[in-house]
Amino acid sequence: MKIGELAKLSGCSVQTIRYYEKKGLLASSQRSEGNFRLYNAVAADQLMFIKQCRSLDLALSEIRQLLELNRSPDTQCNDVNRMIESHIVQVDQRIEELQKLHHQLTLLRTSCSSDRTIETCGILQNLSTNNNPEP
Repeated sequence: MKIGELAKLSGCSVQTIRYYEKKGLLASSQRSEGNFRLYNAVAADQLMFIKQCRSLDLALSEIRQLLELNRSPDTQCNDVNRMIESHIVQVDQRIEELQKLHHQLTLLRTSCSSDRTIETCGILQNLSTNNNPEP
């Protein structure tokens, strides 16, 4: 199949497919006589694997490592488990940071009522004086 067909099948853009190919994540395709990239079912499966990994916010280097590990089916999966555990810790940290941000924004929002003018807006005053409400 041509790159456009693979893009439609996978839901990835042509540019994304070329990028993954350039980064060595997607096996280089064959070329037709007209110099069009050609892909087979293996490439489509590999692209879907990459897409699933990206949806989990895995870095390209991590995806590369997983692809390499996937080529050694008899190897223990400890490295995969450690990678996912590390990601869980990172997600927990981001959730905590976002909760703090939410709390700060909520406090900031309470510093102004909707019937004020811009001149007396508590939010803008707090932002201008670096006097943001602390959690």
